[in-house]
Amino acid sequence: MNMDWKLLSSEYLFKDDWLTARKDKCITPQGTIVEPYYVLEYNDWVNAVALTEDGQVIMIRQYRQGIGQTLLEIPGGTMDATDPSPEFAMERELLEETGYEFSELISLGKVAANTASSNNYTHMFLATGGRKVKEQQLDHNEEIEVVLMSVPEVQQLILDNKIVHSLHVTGLCYALMHMGRMEMK
Repeated sequence: MNMDWKLLSSEYLFKDDWLTARKDKCITPQGTIVEPYYVLEYNDWVNAVALTEDGQVIMIRQYRQGIGQTLLEIPGGTMDATDPSPEFAMERELLEETGYEFSELISLGKVAANTASSNNYTHMFLATGGRKVKEQQLDHNEEIEVVLMSVPEVQQLILDNKIVHSLHVTGLCYALMHMGRMEMK
């Protein structure tokens, strides 16, 4: 059964570097007109569970204005228009945010943050063999603290609901499953 809507028209309401909002007019296969339907357009995002050479997880702590809290997260960010691939973007983000380079970058797939109203994906990675090669190169609006933790400590943070960014929890769970370390108590 085909359930795909057909796009009849689209109007941009707002365009900026970080956010684009549009209003669509659609028709369902049963002939129902859906108008307006709002969609937020973003560049794809990347995040990684990054492990040092000795197996420590590289976490980052930073303030998040959306919920008004300082959070513990995994490294990641927005893909730039000039990034040729998600892998390239992830390597760039890791180096900028943490100062670490990695010997291996393993793709863990991609997920969508909100399929109802956003158009982008988050590409998830496991980065291994990390070693510090330089200081952070942060954007003008970033203040990021690098925090090294053991895998069991990170697992406990997930179980205690102390990591609240859903895309980061998802990346952590995929990485832990990949490593055979997904333990639910």
